[in-house]
Amino acid sequence: MTQTLRTETARELRRLALDRQRRGRVPGLAAGVVRRGELVWHDGIGTVDVAHPRVPGPDDQFLIASNTKTFTAVLIMQLRDEGRLALDDELADHVPGLSGQGATIRQALSHATGLQREPAGDVWANLEMPDDDALVRGFGEIERIGPPCTRWHYSNVLYAVLGQVVAHVDGRPWEDALQRRLLDPLGMTRTTVGFDDGPRATGYYVPAYDDVPRVEPVLAQSAMAPCGGLASTVTDLAAWSGFVAAPDPAVLSPDTMEEMCHPRLVVDTDGWRTAMGLGFWVHRAVSGRTYVGHTGGMPGQISGVFTDRESGTGGIVLMNQSTSPDPMEHAVALADHVVQHDPVEPEPWTPGTEVPSALRPVLGRWFTEGSAFTFSVRQGHLEARAEGAPADRAPSVFAPLEGEPDTYRTVSGRERGERLRLVRDADGQVSQMYWATYVVTREPLAFGEHLRH
Repeated sequence: MTQTLRTETARELRRLALDRQRRGRVPGLAAGVVRRGELVWHDGIGTVDVAHPRVPGPDDQFLIASNTKTFTAVLIMQLRDEGRLALDDELADHVPGLSGQGATIRQALSHATGLQREPAGDVWANLEMPDDDALVRGFGEIERIGPPCTRWHYSNVLYAVLGQVVAHVDGRPWEDALQRRLLDPLGMTRTTVGFDDGPRATGYYVPAYDDVPRVEPVLAQSAMAPCGGLASTVTDLAAWSGFVAAPDPAVLSPDTMEEMCHPRLVVDTDGWRTAMGLGFWVHRAVSGRTYVGHTGGMPGQISGVFTDRESGTGGIVLMNQSTSPDPMEHAVALADHVVQHDPVEPEPWTPGTEVPSALRPVLGRWFTEGSAFTFSVRQGHLEARAEGAPADRAPSVFAPLEGEPDTYRTVSGRERGERLRLVRDADGQVSQMYWATYVVTREPLAFGEHLRH
């Protein structure tokens, strides 16, 4: 079903984009908002080419730079799920000839290796990126600037090496694995390594003291492509945002995507609003909602793609100016405005069909650790909610463990992963429960008081 936004919402989104295009002196800006994979709004401001003016459209390619890292991270997690590597393997375990410096795949995904940012040599001075052999050969020369897992330190070279891991484990070049494993299944036909032959944005630098844009060079990425080599469009990135929100299990397990979006290291230790997952930044918006995604920057090309997985709403911004405004803030602002002011209509309440007989004695008010919980059944599943918890906080949900009567696993919410075990009296009534080993009783009791009853 085609989704639409209110006219006033679209007007405000354009105002937000226009404000940043003007403040950042961006020659051309393309923006979009996604709902569950559908592009519900897009707009273009300025021009993709100063010499031949044309308003940016949703199918103009921009270099998305380090947004490429999220694709490489998903490739790694696919191979993990297939049992072909483990996240605690060292990089050198999978790349012949690599002096891996003890760095693990997990550390590399979350920028926690303690190794330097760029490959050996002055690559950003001479604008020459290493080929595969030079990357592997030079990796042993890069500097360790700190111990692993102590602080977040962004590293392009580690993602280039992760691309080597993909290539060697999957038995084909990184770009071929990307095409077959992600781009083809997701229908992302305009996402390519470097620009294709279709419409594209020229990259510029606008100096501080005049308003005449200078054309920026397009770099050959070579072995650095897995960390920043892709070009894409608003249309294709809408499909990517939809995948991040709700991945097709045939492409990536939803549980794996959730794992990737779990915070590992704090990025901004002053504000505590942005953390690093496995390939994805995790950002807390001013509204309190959590957005996951990445930014990207190449000469003359700046991008941001961020998604609120809970609502399935994503913001996309592509700009062709080296010193463009913060793309994370912009992309999140677009999506968050839609979530706040033009939300998706909630699903109507629907009645359940039955209450499992084993759960009837569990329903109602219980106490554990001195606090009250309400246990109820919704759509046949047992749930528990702490009294006084915020209304928008999800309850704990339980699923029965096969072969273990009266035993359940907490599959989401508080105490996820822990067991809930029911204890019945001689009449078959549930007299108490054990949740994560804590005693759950009908009456509020002090610790150990149940032993004296």
